Amino acid sequence: MITWMQRHRKYLVVTIWISSIAFVGAGFMGWGQYSYGDKAGAIAKVGEVSISNGDLQKSYSRLYQQYNKMFQGNFDEAQAKSFGLQQQAFKQLVNQALIKNMALDYQLRVNDQELLAEITSQEMFFENGAFSKEIYNTLLSQNNMTMKEYESDVRDSMLITKIMKMFNPETLEFENEALESAMFISDKVNYKILTSDMISIDGSKEAVKAYWENSQMNYLSEINYDIEIIKTAISTSSFTDTEVQEFYNINKNDYTDAEGAILSLELAKSQIVAALNEKASNKTALKQYIAFKKAKLDESTQTEKLNITPSNTVFGSEIFSEIEALNLSKPYLKPRKIDNGFVTIKLIAKNEANPKTFEQAYDLVKVDHARDEKLRALEEMATNSVNTFNGTTTGFLTREDGVKLKDLNAQESALFLNSLFESEKKRGKIVIDENKVVIFNILEQKLLQDFKHNQGSTTKQIKSAMLEAGLIKLLSGHYKTEKFVEGL
Repeated sequence: MITWMQRHRKYLVVTIWISSIAFVGAGFMGWGQYSYGDKAGAIAKVGEVSISNGDLQKSYSRLYQQYNKMFQGNFDEAQAKSFGLQQQAFKQLVNQALIKNMALDYQLRVNDQELLAEITSQEMFFENGAFSKEIYNTLLSQNNMTMKEYESDVRDSMLITKIMKMFNPETLEFENEALESAMFISDKVNYKILTSDMISIDGSKEAVKAYWENSQMNYLSEINYDIEIIKTAISTSSFTDTEVQEFYNINKNDYTDAEGAILSLELAKSQIVAALNEKASNKTALKQYIAFKKAKLDESTQTEKLNITPSNTVFGSEIFSEIEALNLSKPYLKPRKIDNGFVTIKLIAKNEANPKTFEQAYDLVKVDHARDEKLRALEEMATNSVNTFNGTTTGFLTREDGVKLKDLNAQESALFLNSLFESEKKRGKIVIDENKVVIFNILEQKLLQDFKHNQGSTTKQIKSAMLEAGLIKLLSGHYKTEKFVEGL
């Protein structure tokens, strides 16, 4: 299901390498940088480890990219919000910070020799079979990373890996056998599908209103922000040959062709002029930002007032998240690059979410009422029928069969089988979705005799995940987590 888009792979390899590092268990995927010290610039602090807004943005961005690949490019901000992506990203950072606190307490470190050995062994930086410092600097520059940032990230990754190797469980034969037995049991099942088409509900406005009265807090207006902005367009100035040459001499490694060869000044000139214009425009925007903060804007400078919401971010999710972190005591955001220039932002007001009136929420409430009432009635029908029904009988099935059951598609069949083999009941019901419930009766069970004893790695993964979850729970009780921003 995951589609990997690889364009200019050689020069994106640093980013790909960083974003692909993962640890077994939910708490360790996606790592970032940590800053030590006081609350300045921090959105949270776990023990002695601070988490910055930049850390959160990088963690969020990596998660967003991962979900977008899983959804084959069809993932959007609305889905990200419904999945609680920001909260997931923050939880990952907290879990990593807990591990780093433990490392601090036990004085565990990654020394300079270990770091050097790791980086110089990474083939992405090789030329003619050996590490090349020039390629190292070039790739970091092309991925907008400083050497200090990259080496800090690698050191953090190595430290967490080093710590988790201390908790590397071995598996016992009887554990593998127990897992194999659970996975290779087969069931003969009698099942019946119940659908919402069998249900009729009261869809009157009075019934919908009664439903709304019990769930008003589910229908809130979006939290929104009143902001004032200054837009600074990219200038189109002329530059002398000397200025162009000097900029090229300093930054020529940033201008390469598809094969990685550095472009000549002539071929890179248009890009250099664009970069110089952007640099000049950013300088102008910074001057306006300072004047904005001091309430000394030139009369000719135009500002614009906007109201933005999570579903109408105007400037994209990253800048919106930075606006969320602003407050009235520190309301200004430095110039940020947008498509056609720079934008400087001042927070005027943060407007909390409030319950909608019945009329405002009616269309949404009507849909939710119909869905929930049908599902409630469907589950009630299933409960009343499960002990007496007679449906379709299968042959012996395992959760690994991947069969398509009658009147269920492949995905629904897989969900049914997985839930069936997790159930401890002989008779029961499995909710497929709000429109479909399957009731079942297990007629007979048997253990397959020809399965292969190859579950050692799976058993180890399960034990590792359980151990890591327990470790995080233990550390959570030992190191205090402070949040300085709401909504995390």
